[in-house]
Amino acid sequence: MALIALAADKGSPGVTTTAVALAAVWPRRALLAELDPAGGDLVYRGTAPSGRTLDPNTGMLSLAATARRGLAAEQLWDHTQRMAGGLDVLLGLGTAEQSVGLAGQWDALGRAFASLAESPHQEAAADVVADCGRVGPQSPVLDTLQHAAMLVLVTRTEPEHLARVRDRAAALSARLHGTQRGAAQLGLPAIGVLLIADAHGDVKVAAQVNNMLVSANTGARVIGVVADDAAGAGQLAGRRRGRVEKSLLVRSVRKVVADLQQNYAAAWAPQPQPQAAAAQSYARQQYSQAQAQGQPPSPGQQAQAPQRAGQPTGVPPQHGGQPPGAAQAAGQEPGVPAHHRVSQHTTGQQTVTGHQPGPQQPGSPYPSGQPYAEQPHQRPAPPTGATP
Repeated sequence: MALIALAADKGSPGVTTTAVALAAVWPRRALLAELDPAGGDLVYRGTAPSGRTLDPNTGMLSLAATARRGLAAEQLWDHTQRMAGGLDVLLGLGTAEQSVGLAGQWDALGRAFASLAESPHQEAAADVVADCGRVGPQSPVLDTLQHAAMLVLVTRTEPEHLARVRDRAAALSARLHGTQRGAAQLGLPAIGVLLIADAHGDVKVAAQVNNMLVSANTGARVIGVVADDAAGAGQLAGRRRGRVEKSLLVRSVRKVVADLQQNYAAAWAPQPQPQAAAAQSYARQQYSQAQAQGQPPSPGQQAQAPQRAGQPTGVPPQHGGQPPGAAQAAGQEPGVPAHHRVSQHTTGQQTVTGHQPGPQQPGSPYPSGQPYAEQPHQRPAPPTGATP
């Protein structure tokens, strides 16, 4: 999909905690990146699977040296670490002074983060959830934000915080989209506001804040409410015992993620290149003309035959798809693709359920390693009186 950037205007509304929870329950493989120029916090909160502390020198600090010689999206994984429980993280800088080493490279970092989801290597493809810290008018991370699919401003609901986020959203919209009326609704990144509020009355508060943002022509909209749950935040960081997946914090973040997927997933999908789309359209026209004239399509036209949405390449249209009841017979959840299997992400000592791509056998284009069954092709019987 894309790069999802979380930021704040002032104070500490809980950007890092929200980013960790968002990455842990993300429906696809996700990389959590700490892009705060002031320095990251996860090196002090998380541990490695072995129980040891994370390496502060592996992350944005080591990535800065690589980016000077050019950066491919797949190279990001060379600088990541896995936290206890399986969440992949790109640790932030140790101090604000170290951000000087990234001068002039924030734009290249943004391109790499944004293109990681479209990597042709399945084992490397992932969405990026970025913790950008506080974003001001002179923040260097602004060069990265222009490549994001969505910018999420995290704020609390006190009047002073809402006034700050309103003004910051308007300024960021003008910086990223221009000042033309309606440009914010059409361009990327979309700007959303995520409220940290009490679980009671959150719908009413969200509606009031959204009306304020619309009336002020900020170009931002409220995308959800995350529960102000100190106990859940402590469980997520491994400081408190309990089932974090049952906490108000994680349950509210799950709802936010579900709403994001429903409302924005189509806009985040990679668009086909113009030349490739034109070539595919021409091939489909040739295939249709050959069918209309009763001529057998050439091998090249047959390879470019139109496929139904979601059908694996190489399966004939008349035999594609999975027979009814096959998902239940295979032990899968109905309506859940075979390559999305339930997995467990753990942060600290707590477990959060998410989805990750399933294993793929080498050389197989099918997510499960087994193609759909094809029916044997039977030659139709000749009409009566015709010569065989």
